[in-house]
Amino acid sequence: MSIRFDGKVAIVTGAGNGLGRSHAMALAARGAKVVVNDLGGAVDGTGHDAGVSAAQQVVDEIRKAGGEAVANGANVTNVKDVNKMISDTLEQWGRIDILVNNAGILRDKTFSKMSLDDFRLVVDVHLMGSVNCSKAVWDTMREQQSGTIIMTTSSSGLYGNFGQSNYGAAKMAVIGLMNVLEIEGQKYGIKVKAISPCAATRMLEGLVDEQAEKILTVESVTAGLLFLASDEAPSRLILAAGGGGYAAARIYETDGLYLPPEQQTPENIAANIHQVLDDTRQKMLQQGNEQTVKFVQKALSGQ
Repeated sequence: MSIRFDGKVAIVTGAGNGLGRSHAMALAARGAKVVVNDLGGAVDGTGHDAGVSAAQQVVDEIRKAGGEAVANGANVTNVKDVNKMISDTLEQWGRIDILVNNAGILRDKTFSKMSLDDFRLVVDVHLMGSVNCSKAVWDTMREQQSGTIIMTTSSSGLYGNFGQSNYGAAKMAVIGLMNVLEIEGQKYGIKVKAISPCAATRMLEGLVDEQAEKILTVESVTAGLLFLASDEAPSRLILAAGGGGYAAARIYETDGLYLPPEQQTPENIAANIHQVLDDTRQKMLQQGNEQTVKFVQKALSGQ
């Protein structure tokens, strides 16, 4: 089996450097027409490209290798910018098959020292940037009855990381966005997935040693991204990828217990916490109402 994207159009945000650059070049190498989006700012979101943009440099490399690509400097937090990027893509190529929400910034500080402006900006770029781009391609994918949207999450969101409350909150939020869009997109053939990357990019600069840098290549993550972008990957998959390791991150809920009305006290929950935490019958729920149904069924069977 060979994974190819011939005839498909892909948009990759934050594609001027690091993971986004690697994703864009690999998609193009496998036949996709690629919109290379990048504002050209620093890791903390300040500044922008001067002269030949980072996005254009990636486009030039893709074209030199025989691929098709165009550069785009839209700010993903600006709805007008994003809508123009989508309309320009449709005008040039007539369709959009793959959206990779990769754009991101860092403004790390402990929660006590972090300004609300820094918190809000990181959430705006990661979460609202993904919302804006996904919203802009949604109707097109509905009309096509096909499309793949990929969110970029992080272990900082899934599990937590010191000094990254803003980043972690945003990266977990895109999983909630993925879950709902996956449900709403099913009848239109839209698949929504997520990559949780670990790579030695600008965001990890100074945080890992030289040996780890050699292992944590962007190419190893991009292999996972290409799989997610293909029809072979199941919708709603959170694929963790780094250094040649690939794993599925999943949210499970334990079976729990039922307490009748007269026993519904914090003391009785504490006394039975071992049953609440028992993971022998845990399940990965697919919709929020499954939890409601479970609790109602437990109550009815307990009466």
